[in-house]
Amino acid sequence: MNDYCLTATAYNGEARIYVAYSKNLVEESRKIHGTWPTATAAIGRFLTASAMMGLMYKNDETITLRIEGDGPIGFMLVEADAYGNVRGDIKEPNVYLTYNNGDKAGKLAVGKAVGNGFLHVTKDLKLKNMFTSSIDLQTGEIADDFTYYFTSSEQTPSAVGLGVLVDVDQTTKQAGGFIIQLLPNATEDTIVKIESVLSKISAVTDLYENGLTPEMIMDLLSGGTHHILRNQPIQYHCPCSKDKFKVSLSKVDKATLDSMIEEDKSAEIVCHFCHKKYHFDVVELEEIKKM
Repeated sequence: MNDYCLTATAYNGEARIYVAYSKNLVEESRKIHGTWPTATAAIGRFLTASAMMGLMYKNDETITLRIEGDGPIGFMLVEADAYGNVRGDIKEPNVYLTYNNGDKAGKLAVGKAVGNGFLHVTKDLKLKNMFTSSIDLQTGEIADDFTYYFTSSEQTPSAVGLGVLVDVDQTTKQAGGFIIQLLPNATEDTIVKIESVLSKISAVTDLYENGLTPEMIMDLLSGGTHHILRNQPIQYHCPCSKDKFKVSLSKVDKATLDSMIEEDKSAEIVCHFCHKKYHFDVVELEEIKKM
């Protein structure tokens, strides 16, 4: 199944629901960054939530999200746009922690791997200034943190579910998520219905493992009341290029460029999001100096 996200209104137009299937983009991230299982689950949840959130914007508007925690993962950074494109970076990809006891015994300990810290969301709405909102991480499990973000920073009561299932060979077996948001006209009756649905629904990865599709999950979450507004493919996509890095190099001070030319005889830049390498020889560096 290809990755995509459904957007719908439901409950007589009193709620908006997003449902995403993201196995392939999470697996692409795993391959690029070489993540171990817990890191795969953490950045996979983060990418999935960000992809859905990106669809809340329009045209060329973009969002940059950063999680900074005191757990072994360190930080995670994701960029998303209104067309379903996301890319991410993770400071420490080699993290494999599981819970030892309790209801979560044996499951990947994403909360421990992320730790305490902050979620920062920067919106580029193509206006004069960008806007950044920050919240304290609630659990580090990502879904809880986005639920809190939408409610506190966006004043939009929301419920967020995210899941990444890692296979025995450490590849991504399932990944996806949903966001339910109450609209300003939501009644108490609708709130009660949504709470009832959420209390009964299984984990996202369990639903996909049982053969459900995003359409079926949407039907469950909406109680059959949904009206699909959009079916948008989502993907891990990095638009980096040599020309873009050339512009970045042109902003480096001349002394540093001279050092690259005279001592190193070249420069190599590695994109943090996709790990592609771009090589600049002496002739190219001399041209960049003149920009």
